[in-house]
Amino acid sequence: MFESLSQRLSGVFDKLTGRGALSEADVTEALREVRVALLEADVALSVVKDFVGRVKARAIGQDVIKSVTPGQLVVKIVHDELIATLGTDGVELNLNAVPPAVILMVGLQGSGKTTTSGKLAVRLKKDKKKVLLASLDVYRPAAQQQLEILARQADVGSLPIIMGEMPVAITRRALDVGRKEGYDVVILDTAGRLHIDQELMAEVAAVRDVAKPVETLLVVDAMIGQDAVTLAHEFNEKVGVTGMVLTRVDGDSRGGAALSMRAVTGRPIKFLGMGEKLEALEPFHPDRLAGRILGMGDVVSLVEKAMENIEQDEAEKLAKRIEKGKFDLNDMLSQFKQVEKMGDLKGIIGMLPGLGKMANQLKDAKIDDKMVGRQKAVILSMTLAERKNPDLIKASRKKRIAAGSGVSVQDVNKLLKQYQQMADVMKKVGKLGQKGLMRHGLGGLMPPGMKGFGR
Repeated sequence: MFESLSQRLSGVFDKLTGRGALSEADVTEALREVRVALLEADVALSVVKDFVGRVKARAIGQDVIKSVTPGQLVVKIVHDELIATLGTDGVELNLNAVPPAVILMVGLQGSGKTTTSGKLAVRLKKDKKKVLLASLDVYRPAAQQQLEILARQADVGSLPIIMGEMPVAITRRALDVGRKEGYDVVILDTAGRLHIDQELMAEVAAVRDVAKPVETLLVVDAMIGQDAVTLAHEFNEKVGVTGMVLTRVDGDSRGGAALSMRAVTGRPIKFLGMGEKLEALEPFHPDRLAGRILGMGDVVSLVEKAMENIEQDEAEKLAKRIEKGKFDLNDMLSQFKQVEKMGDLKGIIGMLPGLGKMANQLKDAKIDDKMVGRQKAVILSMTLAERKNPDLIKASRKKRIAAGSGVSVQDVNKLLKQYQQMADVMKKVGKLGQKGLMRHGLGGLMPPGMKGFGR
């Protein structure tokens, strides 16, 4: 998400920061390009006008024109106003209620409500909450069974299905079970429609009146563009939402929905759905997303993701081996497993500062999640002796490994080359030690052909 917008804005700001001084005309021209970029990203016209107006009022002040680094100051102003548009702070779920606290999930059919309900249950379980999932979608074939399966995968409670029972009755039963069985949270997954209609709104309103939810979360597909504004406005007016969840954020969406919905409804975006896995739901942080949009990366989220998923014991074992200058294919396999746990590779790369400008090169590299799986398969097709001593792997062994992992000999060669580069870096780390690493910096670790990469 935001890939094209990020590239457009980076181009605009590169022109500004490359100049020693800025005139009012320079700023006006740059903001005209910003306006076009935002509109092309499906941001609502009213939001664009307001945003550009606020930036212009601050950017054409004497402080900017006379600044030593006027271009950078304009970028900072845009960054600040993006945060103001998205919401100044991340807003957590409000679960302050006599248990069970009820969360009502609403939205159109196909927006990802059911999957998001499962993801939310996983997050709440990590916070030591006892969660009950209940499906009110009696219209879509197998919708109730789908939520039941997700509940089993998430290892949380699921309300037993009674065929023919209608949404309001299901709601009452869910609340009753929640109270009697000591659940902290009940998540109600409502039915959706292909479009907003009176019947849908009336049913959701009836469920809301019975459930009295502490949170009503509108789930919106980030790829629907301008329609997101109408959708958010209608649900907020007719049902009353407390927050929003954007799904398919990892897809090829223009991103205007995120910038528009919060500004139009005044309601915060609370979560971003970053993939299909049940763990792929991130709290929404406006400042971090603004950084991603402007190509500044999001190192804080990357570190948090690593801390959540990387096993401490494995990391310590590897650190001790590296200190001794050891790194074999078993260690490489362990690293691939840790990377897989962190989720979508493109999403991880997008958090790294400066890589926004390299989007086209990254596309050409054809990075996908299956790549790590293939590399794991290659290593798993090797014998234990080959993993410990890769020098044993000659032509005949490469053919056997390729056949066993379903790849070409060329792919095996690529992995071995990648391993050798990693092993060389690890040996340097072992030789330098902590003091040497601090003195030489990361540049001292880079292979000769990679120094200066990404500058």
